[in-house]
Amino acid sequence: MIMSEEKSDLEEKLGFTLQNVWEDIDEEKREEIFEFAEDYKDFLSSSKTERQAVEQSEKILRENGFKAISEYENLEQGDKVYFINRNKSIAAAVMGKEDLTHGCNIVTSHIDAPRLDLKARPLYEDGEASVALLKTHYYGGIKKYQWVSTPLAIHGRVVKEDGTPVDISLGDDPDDPIFVISDLLPHLSKKKQGERKMKEVIKGEELNLIVAGIPIDEEDIDEKVKMKVLEMLNDKYDITEEDFTSAELEIVPAHDVRDVGFDRSMLGGYAHDDRVCAYTSLRGLLELNDPKKTAMVIFFDKEEIGSEGNTGANSEFLETFYSKLLKLSKENYTLHDHREMLDNSKAISGDVSPAVNPSFKSVHEIQNAASFGKGIAINKFTGAGGKYSANDAHAEYVAFIRRTFNENDVYWQTAELGKVDEGGGGTVAKFLAELNIDVIDAGTPVLGMHAPFELISKGDLYHTFMGYQAFLKTE
Repeated sequence: MIMSEEKSDLEEKLGFTLQNVWEDIDEEKREEIFEFAEDYKDFLSSSKTERQAVEQSEKILRENGFKAISEYENLEQGDKVYFINRNKSIAAAVMGKEDLTHGCNIVTSHIDAPRLDLKARPLYEDGEASVALLKTHYYGGIKKYQWVSTPLAIHGRVVKEDGTPVDISLGDDPDDPIFVISDLLPHLSKKKQGERKMKEVIKGEELNLIVAGIPIDEEDIDEKVKMKVLEMLNDKYDITEEDFTSAELEIVPAHDVRDVGFDRSMLGGYAHDDRVCAYTSLRGLLELNDPKKTAMVIFFDKEEIGSEGNTGANSEFLETFYSKLLKLSKENYTLHDHREMLDNSKAISGDVSPAVNPSFKSVHEIQNAASFGKGIAINKFTGAGGKYSANDAHAEYVAFIRRTFNENDVYWQTAELGKVDEGGGGTVAKFLAELNIDVIDAGTPVLGMHAPFELISKGDLYHTFMGYQAFLKTE
């Protein structure tokens, strides 16, 4: 822990003091932090979906000398390798000097984010309103009212019956149209919405996206606006209405990441949770050339809905990657080798923590809450209530993480998910723990988590990178 020089000798020796990242730094260091933030802004603005996050990660990896695992016949010390799982999760590693059975240093994070998904049959026309709309189903924990009356974009993939993929990205380019879910005007909402509870101010079935208003010029068609939309989609993308059933189209905010504040010390944007931890761990991995232990980052899908499916942390993706590394590193590897590799690995579950909200401080237990500008937040346990559904890191492992951060001048703080009985939530940490890997949560503090526009500190962003980099190179 970085200690304040203003503390007395006794406080310096026995106390636990947090120092602000921005204190006592020169202009050169400040510029380094801001330059790092600019690179992150480019990544996040280009990664509105998990597929796009994988694409951007692969691009960065290949620019830095990494090759797909299928390009290797065998793996040796210093080799840089990655493996993509179904275009939605990705793992990358720098091979270390030690045998893989000595374990790996792993930083995991998730690249899915709360959003709206289109239903299997989404397109319909409202005759009275004279507009065409798309029906949605929200993904992950959102406040539904935050997604109305705000510019939205459509990103994703349609797969035609013959297997041809069609990628759609519409709403982020300044020349693109955007889309919107209309809210009810205050003059007419007193009875309809005024008496609803907050979580029902907008209901799930009311999250319908307005997409068009011009009818097709055909006399014998009933739903003329809907048919005009289908004609436009067919002309541009060569898809039909039935193709929506094999599509993954996501409705996301139509804005890029922006600097926030007079001092530009903060970043506002969509999906800091949890692509901020993905990007910072990726950058940490790129800095390694010849580590003693094999260093690895893994980006999972589906964390926001429980890490299910074959691209989530509850799948065997990590074990598959381990098996591939072993197969290319050892002539004959055994199940025991695989188990040893897991048992001797160490991991950080890179996931964000809630920062103290200055307008709603009562939900936090301030002494154990993260705040802006104090560095990466270590979260010993998540879960809810009595630590249910949580990984609870062992004291020995927490001490190892503390020592690693302190020895590398990483600013860090501790965090919880609010007061004990206030709420809660989970991360991918418990799934790694089930593989007998030591793991702890550590990531960037976020304000407005799960909102279409979340907020982080550039200082915390940089020290998250420093923390992951320090951990990945530990021996």
